[in-house]
Amino acid sequence: MSLSRHRRFPRSRASVREARAFVRQVLTGWGHTDRLDDITLCVSELATNALLHGAPPGREYCVSITLDGSVISLAVRDSGDRQLDVDVPEADWEAYSGRGLRLVREVADDMGVVQAVVGKSVWVAFKSGPPSKSAD
Repeated sequence: MSLSRHRRFPRSRASVREARAFVRQVLTGWGHTDRLDDITLCVSELATNALLHGAPPGREYCVSITLDGSVISLAVRDSGDRQLDVDVPEADWEAYSGRGLRLVREVADDMGVVQAVVGKSVWVAFKSGPPSKSAD
């Protein structure tokens, strides 16, 4: 059985917090909270990147989350024309920025980017345990 949810977010700083809340709500509803902190970190980093580097002014970005068996996939799609390489070089840990994709790569089980004619989707995948008994 596969479950999927998605939501569009405006290009605003508050939307990153809303994207985290959306993912937390979905995963809690599905009873898959064992990787909640890792997935929340990743949506925060990917949504921030979409906001700062991907979604042009006046446009939105979309967060999708899918559960297929024991794999949770998260994707953030934007409509910007900037190319992205997820095999980023080692970040300078003393710098104020530039560590987001490295953090995502470290906590996710898999990661990639799909370039489209317009925009791109950055995706991450996580292996998850069985749902908790308190799920709806």
